[in-house]
Amino acid sequence: MDKSEFYRSARDDFSGPLHGIRVLEATTAWAGPMAGCLLADMGAEVIKIEHPKGEITRVLGPWVPGESSLSLMNETVNRNKRNLSVDMRQPEGRTLVLELAKSCDVMLENFKPGTLHDWQLGYEHVKAVKDDIVYVSISGFGQFGPHHQRAGYDPLVQSQSGWMSLNGEPDSGPMKAPTFLGDDLGGIHGALATLAALRHRDVSGEGQHVDVCLMDAILGASNMYPSMARLGIPMKRMGNQFAVTAPFNTYECRGGYVFLGMSLDSHWRTLTELMGQPELGDDPRFATPQARVTHRDEADALVADWCLQQEQTDVVERLGTAGLPVAPVNDYVDCANDPHMDERGMLQDVELCDGSRVPLLGPVAKFSRTPTSIRSPAPTVGQDNEALLDELGVEGARQRDLKNRGVI
Repeated sequence: MDKSEFYRSARDDFSGPLHGIRVLEATTAWAGPMAGCLLADMGAEVIKIEHPKGEITRVLGPWVPGESSLSLMNETVNRNKRNLSVDMRQPEGRTLVLELAKSCDVMLENFKPGTLHDWQLGYEHVKAVKDDIVYVSISGFGQFGPHHQRAGYDPLVQSQSGWMSLNGEPDSGPMKAPTFLGDDLGGIHGALATLAALRHRDVSGEGQHVDVCLMDAILGASNMYPSMARLGIPMKRMGNQFAVTAPFNTYECRGGYVFLGMSLDSHWRTLTELMGQPELGDDPRFATPQARVTHRDEADALVADWCLQQEQTDVVERLGTAGLPVAPVNDYVDCANDPHMDERGMLQDVELCDGSRVPLLGPVAKFSRTPTSIRSPAPTVGQDNEALLDELGVEGARQRDLKNRGVI
């Protein structure tokens, strides 16, 4: 399908499919901001509550190149949002947050469990002023359970969940993911759960407290391994291979690596023909998935030896044309410069608040009727204070007083 055909009935009067939903986001770092980012990307009005001194992503690199002092972390995860800088720990700051919550559909937070409750901004406090609020809490280990009071950084849940134990080469130690895997999964589940709770609110009129934690999120993406562990089924680190199928691996070619996998018998036979060894297609050692797993090392060596004699681009082209699963092993530079990225809108050129222009990752889901995009860069601290406080009826002199006393 051509891109223009997909968007042929798009409308331009909506910010996205969540147009009209208002979210109050009291978050820091990545998991909570990611949930808010996803909702903002899909068109919700997301108002980020930030301490007047700014949050941690503003002081962590990597930095936008050149003379800019902006952090790519902050620019990536806080775009498409508004910003109210307020100290929620102070009574007057708390009052402002509760007043703003009255006009919101969702409150999203990712502080350590109990923190916002201690500041009198917990679910029961917000529910008292907005009965049908959807209050979403994202944390490391959840609002309850033996570990719920522990700090929950991303690599900690990768470690404790068991995920890290299976990541890496068979003869190496456990290895964390290069990305914020637990945080990202927590953010995704936070956004998804928000939509489910909003659906229930629309049907029943009831709000609720939603509890999402990074530990559960990474376990939820662990496929069948937790069940295998409880059942006592052995597991081992496989590197780039898969326990249930072969050959499935990365293979070195001239000019680079490829990843290919032959789960189906028909794919294996097609590959052996392309390799010039069609007799291997019906060889009893390799003719069935079970046989190929049993003789994994032999099958893997045959493919590896063949790939070593081929150009990477030729392998990708020939196998792809034949309908076989194959991909080049790219680095992020290769991927970022792939025209497919631009066609899909996955890197969008954005002018930041200081005038810098950078390519930022765009929204993942594509909506044919209500397209999404990066509509605005990450705001400066307190960028929308005046407009939002005006909305609450806080006059200019009062705003200046609150600012002078560090409340905003």
